[in-house]
Amino acid sequence: MTKRLDKTSIRLYAVIALTSVLGTGVPLSAQQMPLPSDQPASTSRSSSQQVVIPSNTEVILRMSDELSSKGDQIKVGHTFRLTVAYDVRINGVTAIPSGTPAIGEVTMRTGKGVFGKSGKMEIALRRIDLNGQIIPIDGKFRQEGEGNTVAALGAVFFAAGLMFVTGKSAVIPRGRELTGYTQSAVTVQ
Repeated sequence: MTKRLDKTSIRLYAVIALTSVLGTGVPLSAQQMPLPSDQPASTSRSSSQQVVIPSNTEVILRMSDELSSKGDQIKVGHTFRLTVAYDVRINGVTAIPSGTPAIGEVTMRTGKGVFGKSGKMEIALRRIDLNGQIIPIDGKFRQEGEGNTVAALGAVFFAAGLMFVTGKSAVIPRGRELTGYTQSAVTVQ
């Protein structure tokens, strides 16, 4: 079995080998070695450290609940919950941790209809709530159910009573990941 080594591991082995060959007797440990520039020195920010999140920063959000165009429970203007799926890191510092709550809104919805018409739903990502600090975000998505147009047209030709074949409802499942972007630069603490 071959083990692939990343650049940091190769550098570490090279430093250890050099110190052994040179006879210093004290090899550098990984904690004493400086991190390469592509590796952040800090992974989380202290409560007093400010970080500027640039405008148009990508944020991956995860649906907390399922949305469906079925029935009349969800209407235009309905808000729904999401969470930040992965840490948002700026210069190696976590600016928005995963699990931070967010809100989206249904902006268009149609139910399924006769003759195979599928349901449709459009949603917009609105904001992230970082410990009471609201961070406006943008992101728009459209979901359509599967239509049964062919079955409905066939039903019209074969039997008038079967012409009420409907399409499928639009469904955005719980756990679906959606991409949003910060609307403007914001300083978080």
